Amino acid sequence: QVQLVESGGGLVQAGGSLRLSCAASGSISFINSMGWYRQAPGKQRELVAAITSEGRTNYVDSVKGRFTISRDNAKNTVYLQMNSLKPEDTAVYYCNADRVVTYKGDIDDYWGQGTQVTVSS
Repeated sequence: QVQLVESGGGLVQAGGSLRLSCAASGSISFINSMGWYRQAPGKQRELVAAITSEGRTNYVDSVKGRFTISRDNAKNTVYLQMNSLKPEDTAVYYCNADRVVTYKGDIDDYWGQGTQVTVSS
């Protein structure tokens, strides 16, 4: 069984920084892509940033230049460094692992439980 455990959310003032972490555990052979999504109240969940196993990244336009996604393949862990935070970044942030291959040969996608990020003005 594969689990994603997130940490690092919290309350920060506008202009501040937070670092989110997400560790995948279980009988994992390979993870294709890992990423962070967010969902604000009354809004749809959106992709914030993603990174492939080769290190290719993509970001939603609103966070480019402020957020940095990184990944430690040996630890099956993905990070999101968030700088210059704005009140509009307030949301629940969810970790996603796309096309996780287990040693049994199963392939599936997984989500973390979500971590709250609140940016005060």
